[in-house]
Amino acid sequence: MAARVTGEAIIAKNRKATFDYALEDRYEGGLVLVGSEVKSLRAGKVDLSEGFATVENGEVWLKQMTIAPFQFAHAFPHDPRRPRKVLLHASEIERIQKALARKGLTLVPLSLFFKNGRVKVELSLGRGKKTVDKRHDLAKKTADREARAAIGRVLGGGGGGGRRGGRDR
Repeated sequence: MAARVTGEAIIAKNRKATFDYALEDRYEGGLVLVGSEVKSLRAGKVDLSEGFATVENGEVWLKQMTIAPFQFAHAFPHDPRRPRKVLLHASEIERIQKALARKGLTLVPLSLFFKNGRVKVELSLGRGKKTVDKRHDLAKKTADREARAAIGRVLGGGGGGGRRGGRDR
């Protein structure tokens, strides 16, 4: 009997989600996939940037996520943008459904990863940011980057000071 592979391997991240949404609660669930989709995921051919999830009839569905067709699956190819079922506990689905109805939030995928040989998705409830909020976040990132660079120059280009904590000896 073969030993199971443990650990996590990230397939794809949705960097756009953290820019477009103020993220709140996070959930991890499994994805129901067909074989050719898993092969494409192993090759890294996935796009999460337009994806979102909905709750329909007590089930969570991941929509608008693109998994490119596997080039060797000629007999039974999959639809690249088909809705995919997300496996979550009933209590989590109920909590998500209440939050989506009450607060006007969106359920966005943050990342896809392999965990113990299975494909998992990390979902988060997010509130859409306005343009002003996005500008504020960009200005903060720029200021932090410039501050780190200035500290690095003062400490002699060590990139943060090392173990001495910036003290002169």
